[in-house]
Amino acid sequence: MTREENILIVGSGGREHALAWKVAQSPRVARVYVAPGNGGTALEPGVENVDIAATDIHGLVEFAEQAGVSLTIVGPEAPLVAGIVDRFRSAGLRCFGPRQEAARLEGSKAFAKEFMAKHGIPTAAHRSFTDLDAALNYVRAIGAPVVIKADGLAAGKGVILAEDLATAEAALRDMLDEGKFGSAGSTVVVEEWLRGEETSYIALVDGEHILPLASSKDHKARDDGGRGPNTGGMGAYSPAPLVTPALEARILREVMEPTVRGLAADGLPYLGFLYAGLMVSDDGEPKVLEYNCRLGDPETQPILMRLESDLLDLIDAALDGKLRGTEARWREQVALGVVLAAGGYPGGYEKGLPIHIASEPAATDVKVFHAGTRLSDDGELLSAGGRVLCATALANDIDGARETAYATLKGVALRDGFYRTDIGRAGNETQQL
Repeated sequence: MTREENILIVGSGGREHALAWKVAQSPRVARVYVAPGNGGTALEPGVENVDIAATDIHGLVEFAEQAGVSLTIVGPEAPLVAGIVDRFRSAGLRCFGPRQEAARLEGSKAFAKEFMAKHGIPTAAHRSFTDLDAALNYVRAIGAPVVIKADGLAAGKGVILAEDLATAEAALRDMLDEGKFGSAGSTVVVEEWLRGEETSYIALVDGEHILPLASSKDHKARDDGGRGPNTGGMGAYSPAPLVTPALEARILREVMEPTVRGLAADGLPYLGFLYAGLMVSDDGEPKVLEYNCRLGDPETQPILMRLESDLLDLIDAALDGKLRGTEARWREQVALGVVLAAGGYPGGYEKGLPIHIASEPAATDVKVFHAGTRLSDDGELLSAGGRVLCATALANDIDGARETAYATLKGVALRDGFYRTDIGRAGNETQQL
């Protein structure tokens, strides 16, 4: 097999670095382009950054045509919700992800809730509001704790876990009166507070068939013990012990299969990565917290560390409607990733700070995936985002993976950088997220 394919990855985060790293391993691939990429993708063998924003759909289509790109894989949600797949397909280009209408499953929490109610998919009780007074009256009537969610995309920060009425009322005023999240918060969803253990369930979907990826667990709270504000994710590991064969069968039967059937029945056949963020109660009932229309970040990093199959073969099978009978091969080992974040994240943080990595790990069982980084004109690695790096390790058990990941982070220097110290420890993330 000769290396002749050029692949384009859209995005700039840790998920996109992991995708580029994995895709570049395929014997079919000549060059992987990442638009716009980050400091890590700039240094990755066989990978080249392209200075085009992930939301510049016209520019991405033009580049794909000019560079002879045979497949584009969309990493983040914003271009999917903006209709990038529709534009690429109209230009006759292969692009992996859901069309714009199907991507509303992530782009609008109110739409997702209505969809789940219509198709009998288990989720938290909820109501949606655009009027502040009506929302305030509702939360006062039902009481706290309660969860307040901005309807639209808010970079993983539009979820407020309100343990008391004062916090709930402040969140509603921030969104509906002060416009804290812009148009994303012009509609809010008020949900019951679920308790249990969170897990992530991600699959490839070809419009009809589902190919599950390895199970994983994300840690969204900023601080140890599952406390502090919500973030885009502070660490993850795979597999998730919570997802037993019996629970996985239930997730497929009660969540994933009804979702795919429901979308098809509504005239929105789904093709792409489909992510269900789940809360599993003590009695084993899974309820959907959220849908994502792409791979999770940082779940992608440990999942792809464990994937033995050629990712391109799996994506091609999905694009060609041939997932039935397709299998993915996985390493039996555990992979765990810990995120290094910039001081102040998920609030305001400083950019442009030097990052020093003692030495890039040479071992195949550990990888530093970059997220919020960039290279200066003279090649210096600088911070460029809230989640900066994700040190990801592979080992025979979770303790070994955790030890290697944290040892790797100790070799990274970033002023005011911080990370959770309890990623992968049981019982540290058991509230509604």
